[in-house]
Amino acid sequence: MKKKNKKSGVKKAILIFFITLLTILIIICGVGIGFYMNKMGKIDFVDIENIEISSGISDKLSDYRNIVLFGVDNTSGGYTGRSDNIIIFSLNEKTNEVKMTSIYRDTYVKVDGHGYTKINHAYAYGGPELAMNTINKNLDLNIEEFVTINFKVVEDVVDAVGGITIKLSAAEAAQISGVSGAGTYTLNGDQALQYGRIRKIDSDFQRTERMRTVISAVFSKVRNMSLTKLNKLVDKILPKVKTNIKTADITEIITKLPSIKIGDSTGWPYKTTGKTIDGLYYGVPTTLEISVKQLHKELFEQEDYEVTETVKNISTTIINKTGVK
Repeated sequence: MKKKNKKSGVKKAILIFFITLLTILIIICGVGIGFYMNKMGKIDFVDIENIEISSGISDKLSDYRNIVLFGVDNTSGGYTGRSDNIIIFSLNEKTNEVKMTSIYRDTYVKVDGHGYTKINHAYAYGGPELAMNTINKNLDLNIEEFVTINFKVVEDVVDAVGGITIKLSAAEAAQISGVSGAGTYTLNGDQALQYGRIRKIDSDFQRTERMRTVISAVFSKVRNMSLTKLNKLVDKILPKVKTNIKTADITEIITKLPSIKIGDSTGWPYKTTGKTIDGLYYGVPTTLEISVKQLHKELFEQEDYEVTETVKNISTTIINKTGVK
């Protein structure tokens, strides 16, 4: 059965955890550079050496800085596991506009060394390096920077801000412990995480929307927190953030935030066909080549974009393997 992923016209990119984190850091930075640097030292920085970008892509996307946020399904607090949330932030460095693209977790793609499988498996197989290379190869992108959080962070942050208020449908309420039915509730961290990870009642599109709703509610609370509470919150969050973005580059991004314009957010692929292969459900791009062309048109205003031979070959193989055209 085919489904068309709807494009959101609401400007939601600022609601995602990464932007929330940077907003907190801006406030902290006002206290003094020494204090700021001390906070930055709490982040888990890693070096990624083997980033693969298809030939010619870096030149075509030279005006854009693409950063990917991975949310891994490790509630114990680690960084291993599948990246059930994959969000690409695309910053046009000429116009300072940011657009956000959520990649659906079940998307059927090629993962080097592991054949054709769900895109969220790449992180579990090879961490951020393989995950970035998979996105670059299948979507013709130039991603070299990442931020990883685990779902435990979401739970901790919600509890730290005193819970969040969410309006639940009857179907959503049935998936959350301690909730009796449809209505508006103040959810604690565990309940908010259950809400954000619901996927049995509808589609992956709605699931990503729910996680954005959680982050939106957190963001609203963070904006009104005192510096003392922010300080405690940052001390709790930063040790659970993994990234290869250097301190100087984070500082540069922070200084740009006041002038950044938030563009539309969307989900990718734009059109998929559900397919069960060897007992597992996949969202097969219809087709990968068409989806990548549209992505470059939507994100980078490349009206007549021609995908690389790599994408063409992967797209053809997906059609041959799945029968989905």
